[in-house]
Amino acid sequence: MSGHVVIAGGSGLIGGALTWLLQAEGRRVTHLVRRPPRGPHEVEWLTDGGALDPAVLDGADAVVCLNGASIGRLPWTAPYRRTLRESRLIPTRTLATALRRLGSGAPAFLCASAVGYYGDRPGETLDEASAAGETFLAELCAAWEREALAAGPETRVVLLRTAPLLHAEGVLKPLLALTRLGLSGPLGAGTQLWPWISLDDEVRAIRHLIAADVEGPANLCGPIPASANDIGRELARQMRRPFLLPAPPWALRLGLGRDAADSLLLADARVLPTVLEGTGFEFEHPTVERAIASALAD
Repeated sequence: MSGHVVIAGGSGLIGGALTWLLQAEGRRVTHLVRRPPRGPHEVEWLTDGGALDPAVLDGADAVVCLNGASIGRLPWTAPYRRTLRESRLIPTRTLATALRRLGSGAPAFLCASAVGYYGDRPGETLDEASAAGETFLAELCAAWEREALAAGPETRVVLLRTAPLLHAEGVLKPLLALTRLGLSGPLGAGTQLWPWISLDDEVRAIRHLIAADVEGPANLCGPIPASANDIGRELARQMRRPFLLPAPPWALRLGLGRDAADSLLLADARVLPTVLEGTGFEFEHPTVERAIASALAD
């Protein structure tokens, strides 16, 4: 690595942690920001609707795109579903266009996606070769990945199919509040498998994939599958709270909307990190127990 990585979406949870990791290793990080830059490490983009100058990316080891409005903001109204799409597709398309213009000298392009790509697939074991699902989030991820792949055949494109983060600012945020109040319990049947990953392993995996000889999709998820009940019970155990109060599917769909409930809470997907493990990546938090303990310690 020459020591330079460009990050779009660097102010978010993953982007901030990735920036810290790379800078701690002595790498130079440039952030693409949607406001006037505050120093030489920032470049303004997407504020005037114009193209991104490919020179901003030229010479970097990698471009990492982490843009996207939060899927945790609910409900997913029709206008917010449009925001979810545009906040992912427009930045990705802009970067892919600039990288395509660089041709054979383009840096690697690591673009965020999500394990939501697989949708609701009970009974299946899913790896990077599995087809897309049929939920709203699955369709969004498929469109997102098509935009990234438009960077062209001369660009190494890695599709970061990220699992929900077991972190206080990730999927644990609403669960923490309910658990503190003693109101947690099974969500739907609770037996549906939830892919997951710790924040530390998420950013370590991205760092690994910047350097690894990998193209195409890579599942960023913990190696040991866990159900919604496994995660909820372990959180309650470590917080010394009960895990009793069930939330039936109809109540989740009524409160969150069908698209969000079915994509986020009720989907069942046994997703394995085949590409990561096949390239020698070792998880710091290979179990839900360790990931939750780390999250609660932060």
